[in-house]
Amino acid sequence: MTPPHTFHIPVMGTAFTADTPLKVAHYGINTVIALADDVLLERLRKYYSGLNNLFYQEIKNDTKDYRADRITAYLNMVKKIASEKFEEFTTATQDKFSEVKKYFAMLPDTNEMKLEFNDLISNSFSFEDLSDWLKENLSIGSIDVNIMTKVDKTNYFKKEQLPSEYNDAHAGLRGYANSDLASSVIFSAGMNPRLYGYIAEFDDFFPDTNGYIKKKIILKVSDYRSAVIQGKFLAKKGLWISEYRIESGLNCGGHAFATDGYLMGPILAEFRDKRQELIEDTYAVCKAALQTNERAIPEKTLPIKITAQGGVATAEEHNFLIQHYKLDSVGWGTPFLLVPEATTVDAATRKQLQDAKEKDLYLSAVSPLGVPFNNLRNSSKDVEKFQKIEEGKPGSPCPRKFLALSNEYGTEGVCTASRLFQKNKIEEQGISHEITNKVCLCMGLAATAVISYGIETRESKGVSICPGPNMAYFDKKLTLSDMTNHIYNGIDGVVRADRPNMFVNELAMYLKYLTEKVEEHKNNWGRRSAKYLNGFTDNMNEGITYYNEMFASVEDTFSSVKESTSNSLKEAMNSMQKMREEISLLIEQKK
Repeated sequence: MTPPHTFHIPVMGTAFTADTPLKVAHYGINTVIALADDVLLERLRKYYSGLNNLFYQEIKNDTKDYRADRITAYLNMVKKIASEKFEEFTTATQDKFSEVKKYFAMLPDTNEMKLEFNDLISNSFSFEDLSDWLKENLSIGSIDVNIMTKVDKTNYFKKEQLPSEYNDAHAGLRGYANSDLASSVIFSAGMNPRLYGYIAEFDDFFPDTNGYIKKKIILKVSDYRSAVIQGKFLAKKGLWISEYRIESGLNCGGHAFATDGYLMGPILAEFRDKRQELIEDTYAVCKAALQTNERAIPEKTLPIKITAQGGVATAEEHNFLIQHYKLDSVGWGTPFLLVPEATTVDAATRKQLQDAKEKDLYLSAVSPLGVPFNNLRNSSKDVEKFQKIEEGKPGSPCPRKFLALSNEYGTEGVCTASRLFQKNKIEEQGISHEITNKVCLCMGLAATAVISYGIETRESKGVSICPGPNMAYFDKKLTLSDMTNHIYNGIDGVVRADRPNMFVNELAMYLKYLTEKVEEHKNNWGRRSAKYLNGFTDNMNEGITYYNEMFASVEDTFSSVKESTSNSLKEAMNSMQKMREEISLLIEQKK
């Protein structure tokens, strides 16, 4: 069945979308749950079990596989509650008629099912007939999950190191694989060959002869080359990538995985132009592997969806991405943090987001992963961090240990945001911003749920949040209906009128990023510096040339920003020319 919506809500942090399916799946909206924090999911299972009169028995951390068991139990509960909500919604149509109408009101006006529904209720109808029609035509939103491939810490039981299948990401995958869900797992943050090999242990990830896959695989990628490499790696195991989710390297929330100057527009164009080639080449590899392993072979070539996310903020941009690049869906993340009906954000943090301007949203070095992290200035977690530094007690307790990936002060791993790591490092080197800047994301990204649902804990309630730069242009708390109406039709006043086009916005971020990289290499010149900087500038120049041609060819689209966009591209070309000259001079000096 074709999904009713052309947008999805991507994963955000650990808590912000952890229960989003329970809020919006019955409206046909696809959502994503992060599987990183089994402690949070167990607490939410207890909370929602009480709310829905479900039996709850705590899964304690006293067995080898408690992490996977907690994830399976939570996902099964989410599926049960969401499915019952949807079933009630489509059966008790007289009592739920306002909800039914809300479902259709949120769809695009061109949606055939919406037109048919409006025609149906404009004439005399029985609720029994309506219920039959709804059951035949409506679909629940997909309850997808996200696994950060590199957050795959080794685990121990009674001081004994466990095999790799008990690593965090492996256990998360097993928890999902053992659940009742028929949906997709999204792998983000790059390739993990050992984890990818482990997928083949579970039958649900393989197609049947009709091409049906109960548990699909989605790869979050930043360029076409990465998609080909990872897609063929998995295809050699008989595993099919059902969707490639392209994310802007810088114009997005969470951790930022910047490209080497490859811009969003040209990347999307390459996927559009080579989609069929990608399908055919990958399927040939996958089919051969299925034959070798004596597994079912689909009668037809399997399809691939192409979706994108990062920085979209207007209906015009949304529609352009769908039509011009032939996308199957567009991810709207950051703006949904201002929609209480969809995401879990405590009131104080949401107010900070509403008030945030460009200066309050920055690419930080606070993540223990060592990857740039989109941050909100003066979040309550940052305030807590500064207080601890002033008190002479920098660092955080580390009860979760999800990011305890350094082996510098212990074989079982230590997090660079932990009190243990920072105390030892300060004793060795003296106190510095580089050491104390790291913040506990395990606790920080989960705290908003603890606050919102009154969960009893003695843990820190300082909130970390990771909105994309787009948040600067949204300043109102929105209803779910407002948000969907804005996505499809645009509503005056929802997004700032002076906001630059999403492509121009990303370009400006990459110009700033390149400037910083030039300074980094200037101070720490290496064997690959010249090649990296020249390659980056070449990619940027190609991207700017592409945008000049693309914006000139789309006629009336983006007419309201055509002039400002043209000026921005000219300025970018001038900036790149100066940057190229500076880099050339630098290379000569370093010879």
